[in-house]
Amino acid sequence: MYLEIVSPEATLFSSEIDAITAPGADGEFEMLNHHAAIVSLLTAGTVKIKVHTQTHLDFEKLHPEVTPHMSDNKVLTLKIKSGTLESKDNKIIILAD
Repeated sequence: MYLEIVSPEATLFSSEIDAITAPGADGEFEMLNHHAAIVSLLTAGTVKIKVHTQTHLDFEKLHPEVTPHMSDNKVLTLKIKSGTLESKDNKIIILAD
């Protein structure tokens, strides 16, 4: 599945992922490969991105204001203030503030 996180200023993240957990308006939710199409409002919180390997991530492509944290279990975390998530055909786009 492919994830793209964009802000009004720039693309913050763009890569293949295994799973994502996002702070939804009604609580945190997780999405895996082949998830049904969805549009959701996001609240302030942490987006947790599960990657299968760190080798395909190019941290130099991340926006300079983004400070990702990669844990030992291959989960990249990014803080957001709010946003909108859209998922369709194994592509997830987050418009983040």
